[in-house]
Amino acid sequence: MTPLVFSSTRYAYLADRLVACTAWPRGDVERQRFPDGEKYQRVVTDVADRDVLIVGGTLDEDATCEIYDLASTIVGAGAYRLTLVIPYYGYSTMERSVHPGEVVTAKTRARLLSSIPEASRGNRVFLLDLHVGTIAHYFEGALRTVHVYGKPIVTAAARRLGGADFVLACTDAGRAKWVESLANDLGVPAAFVYKRRVDGDTTEVTGVSAEVRGKRVVIYDDMIRTGGSLVSAARAYRDAGAVAIDAIATHGILPGDSIERIRATGLFGKVVVTDSHPRAVELASDFLEVESVAPLLAEHLHTTSWAATPTTLARTTP
Repeated sequence: MTPLVFSSTRYAYLADRLVACTAWPRGDVERQRFPDGEKYQRVVTDVADRDVLIVGGTLDEDATCEIYDLASTIVGAGAYRLTLVIPYYGYSTMERSVHPGEVVTAKTRARLLSSIPEASRGNRVFLLDLHVGTIAHYFEGALRTVHVYGKPIVTAAARRLGGADFVLACTDAGRAKWVESLANDLGVPAAFVYKRRVDGDTTEVTGVSAEVRGKRVVIYDDMIRTGGSLVSAARAYRDAGAVAIDAIATHGILPGDSIERIRATGLFGKVVVTDSHPRAVELASDFLEVESVAPLLAEHLHTTSWAATPTTLARTTP
């Protein structure tokens, strides 16, 4: 059955790109705001007995509620089955508790989305390059979870930036295993920086794990927020003798003037991110290159069985 593609407000661009890749039909939603800020949504396209796909990221509470409301209404209108495509799951900072009483927002929002009524043939959610893989296990009940890895996009971008001879690096030891996996696929060395915490808010780089002198370095991280960790790592690689540095991230969050401040350091030739976050799309330039995840998502949507579960995904190494 051909899926009918809907989107949240800020992810219309990605739904359109997915439709362009697949020729799947686009669903229509009427939207407006009342004077007090309350949102009005009406599903215009008939979804009865249709396979429905909703594209939307959990950028903030309003975006999350928009997905929840739209999905619940579509199931209530008789959708045959429901697929949520969440390219950016935006609660990765609070994915676990450190102190008693802390709210694990990544888990509570996963529970919220898990409570969407079940379509007659089931619900599933596709997630892209989660900051912490265990978040996939926070979704509950009948909602099936598929964690899509952006490795094909990352490796292609790394090869384009680095050429035949470069070092694939990360911002800290926490991402070393994933970067090592990518480096092995590319046949290049991997590197990471050692950090020491100075106080509650400050860390300092104490060393680099591999020889980068005279080498091009491509730094990978799953996301760039303000770029503080990225810039610190780049300085360490430069000081260790790297001759050129570029950066790749799946998710470009980049609030405020973050990308301008990263560019102003003069450390980077280019930064490459995907269109998993609308902010990156808005900021695309000769310095910030944006690759679309639509073809990758389309491939997984075509081939992934409805029987996929968090348990089977946990056995799949990146």
